[in-house]
Amino acid sequence: MNQLINLVHDNGTESWSDKAKSAFAEIFGASGGRYPDKANKVVTLRAPEFKGGTGVPFVSLIHPSNPDSGSYGGMSFGIFPITDGPSVLAMSIGTQGLSPDEEVLARPGHGRKVSAICNWLNKKYGQGNLVAWAKQEPVRIDLDVPGNIKRFFPGYNSVFERYGKVIYGFFVPNANLDATADALKAFLDLMFEERGIYPLKSAAEDGERIRSEYFTHLMPDVTEEEVYGLLQERRFVALQGPPGTGKTRMALQLLHKAYKGNGFSIQFHPNTTYENFVGGLAPVQTSDVMGFRFAPQQGFLMKAANMAFQYPGKPYLLHIDEINRADLAKVLGEAIFLLESRSDEQRELELPYDFGEPFQNKLQLPDNLYILGTMNSADRSIAIVDVAVRRRFAFVKLWPQLKVVQENAGELMNKAFMELVTIFIEYASDDALALVPGHSYFLEKDDAKAARYLKVNLAPLLEEYLIQGYVAGFADPINAYLQWIESLQG
Repeated sequence: MNQLINLVHDNGTESWSDKAKSAFAEIFGASGGRYPDKANKVVTLRAPEFKGGTGVPFVSLIHPSNPDSGSYGGMSFGIFPITDGPSVLAMSIGTQGLSPDEEVLARPGHGRKVSAICNWLNKKYGQGNLVAWAKQEPVRIDLDVPGNIKRFFPGYNSVFERYGKVIYGFFVPNANLDATADALKAFLDLMFEERGIYPLKSAAEDGERIRSEYFTHLMPDVTEEEVYGLLQERRFVALQGPPGTGKTRMALQLLHKAYKGNGFSIQFHPNTTYENFVGGLAPVQTSDVMGFRFAPQQGFLMKAANMAFQYPGKPYLLHIDEINRADLAKVLGEAIFLLESRSDEQRELELPYDFGEPFQNKLQLPDNLYILGTMNSADRSIAIVDVAVRRRFAFVKLWPQLKVVQENAGELMNKAFMELVTIFIEYASDDALALVPGHSYFLEKDDAKAARYLKVNLAPLLEEYLIQGYVAGFADPINAYLQWIESLQG
């Protein structure tokens, strides 16, 4: 790809067409190319000679069904040169619209992967600055590149003015040629993948490296150390994610290791009340004729705060499992006022009763008390977490992790995991993507047992998704996956 890299960094438009044609010819064929010769049949190269004036020079790979000249449609990869800097690389839609690539461009997975590529390039090569950007919905050709993004790249105004509405992902090179190479490969690999073409064997390992690196931005890994660090910073954190991603396991590991067992776990449910969690009147046994009376009783929050007050030098963790299964606004009540990690003053809440030491009728949360909630994003029967609660908690998403499956499962489970994750990435809406089953459904090395586990553990979950309409937008691939599970021997 050396010629292409040089083309991108060539500050000028003289002999643009010839240089572009030569550079792209280099990427095809077994003798030094990245893609097989047949890749030439699924794209057409457009490299018009730039004649100056008000036009914008470009070279694009477009769908071969487009005419030889004039406007074109569908998905394209383009390079747009300027006279005083490197060319911008862009994924775009032809000005004639989505056809003949409606299926590719409208599929959530395509835009999702372009966004992941841009996030990866920013993190790996941006050094704190933007070098790439992706539109949330590629098909929205009515939306221009946002003004604040354009201001990051003032030298490319001519490109954005002409093509800003049809560009849905771009990379602006810096002096790092490795960054340019990775951006070229990532965009080109994706475009050819959508056409059913993959890198040659000689480039397959490099292609897998790039794909693996940007895929980490589709479902990023989160470690216990990162969650612990966030707890130390924000004090109140919620882990959310699909079933089987290890949310509760991570919380318990943190409780027993990072917090050395200082704390306890509770579980919310639809009948959890303010009195259960914060405190209120509760019946206590007496010896009089009634046999009981109502007296103030501390809830879980008060008990946790009480224990943290007793040991001010030790961090104390309250873990709330299934935190979103209760109506949080009602359960917290006015105690939400206390959940402020960055307050410069000790917040205090007036209580209606005397709850005894150390509170009496005033509740405070000690600085060494931390709260970690875990919530299942697939549970649609629960109350919506309101904005006031979301502002006070730091929310962290846990996703299924390929590495965990690779290290702890056999061939069948690895295949089952990758196939299902690919279905969700390609076809699920953002809401439905949060339902992708986690890695714990796939942790079995024996293939015979794995087949049974898929049938009795995973299949019922997917069938429930279908019944509830959660995956209605891609029911056919899910049904096909279920048929494959049913065909397994075990």
